[in-house]
Amino acid sequence: MEELSWTGSFGSTLIPALVIAAAVFLAGVILQLIMGFFAPEVKLQSNADGTLQSRGGLLGQLERLNGQIFLLIVFILAAILVISWFMPYGKAGILGEVIKRFLPVWIALIVTFAVSITFKRKLGLYGKLFDSTIGMIGFALVMFWVFTSIFVGVFDMIATHDPLQQISGLKNKVPGIAVPEGQDANFFPHYLLGGDNLARDIFSRMVHGSVIVMIIAPLATVFAFMVGITLGLPAGYYGGKLDTLLSFLANLILAFPVILLFYLLVTPEIVETGLPNYMAAFLFVFPLIFFGVLINSRYRTQGSKNTIYLALTLIPLAIIYLSAISEPNSPLHIWPASLDLFSINSGILVVFVSVVFVNSPTVFRIVRGLALDIKTRDYVAAAQTRGEGTWYIILWEILPNARGPLIVDFCLRIGYTTILLGTLGFFGLGLPPESPDWGSTINEGRKLLLIYAHPALPPAMALLSLVLGLNLLADGLREESLKD
Repeated sequence: MEELSWTGSFGSTLIPALVIAAAVFLAGVILQLIMGFFAPEVKLQSNADGTLQSRGGLLGQLERLNGQIFLLIVFILAAILVISWFMPYGKAGILGEVIKRFLPVWIALIVTFAVSITFKRKLGLYGKLFDSTIGMIGFALVMFWVFTSIFVGVFDMIATHDPLQQISGLKNKVPGIAVPEGQDANFFPHYLLGGDNLARDIFSRMVHGSVIVMIIAPLATVFAFMVGITLGLPAGYYGGKLDTLLSFLANLILAFPVILLFYLLVTPEIVETGLPNYMAAFLFVFPLIFFGVLINSRYRTQGSKNTIYLALTLIPLAIIYLSAISEPNSPLHIWPASLDLFSINSGILVVFVSVVFVNSPTVFRIVRGLALDIKTRDYVAAAQTRGEGTWYIILWEILPNARGPLIVDFCLRIGYTTILLGTLGFFGLGLPPESPDWGSTINEGRKLLLIYAHPALPPAMALLSLVLGLNLLADGLREESLKD
């Protein structure tokens, strides 16, 4: 089997066109962001059908031009995908074969965008996202990796090899290298992005790394928001000694350097004391508290309905909670193994708890500030006049009206968490050394970066694209939420 070239038969036609279009589009987006800082604020008018009029002036023309170039890039990618699918294996080159491996992702993205754009006027803030070019780009980048993690982790698609499988003779080999003859016939015939220093397939490790990132980063951010919201709302609403105490604790945690805090939490001596397990038991209980108070504050006067809703919500959450904190050979082995729904790797648990612990104080401060502002609004005073309970006002009046800034911060915080996970993996903290997470893979590749650049670049570009997508998505959401 011959080695693959990068562009194959597309080298003289579609690939150069795609590179030129992407370069022009990138320059246009950068110019649009720069002009956006200096352009005067313009309140967009609504059309008769409720849609917003397009922005005028040079900035509006640039925004429309970027949208057209983006559509051109999508068209070229679609042409490469369709044409390469019908070409014999290898003729499309490395890029063509990589694009073909992501076929399920492309289909899922096309369906998602088609349905979302069709019904965008009925989808609230999410639908308005598709009025923003930057928001659509960010959404596409994020959903690309979300769908990749789903198809890799659930359906075992896209990856060409086992991420831990080592094939003799492919150590640090360049992209497109052929698998030696005599290997298992089930193997993919090439290492599309080359081999690493242990002769493992870089492409497969990159796509499997997305599964780890997409499990830990969003979930850790959700738990951090559960902690921050549950403590920040009453602190901002009540004020007084409660606010002083919780703010002091938050500032105390924030005073620690993040990396030093992680080093302390993942050291073997600290892990052996069971501190991460006790922290997990404390932090993971906040979703139970939040949803319990949320439902009870809304239906507390409706008797049986309140009981049913609480049971349907809290019993499954309690089982998940006990399964999460109870692990064999740990200080908190309190749940029977026969009822344990899942097992969390000790390294992943330490990283997860550490990320939640570090992010929670920042979320707390944001939520507290929003609560201090919103509690002075007229609709809160109206709810107090109606005789509504305190927790009803906090969770059903203040929290919904804080959703805009919180949604934007949630997207940004997933990006921060992704970078933090990459940093931890780079320093070898928490996750096992053989883990295909992007940080660990970059760390392995950077040791020979001056000699072999290809092992470190794919996971680095994947990490960059996901964080960029999350930031652009947050910018798009912020831009559209300000138009309300």
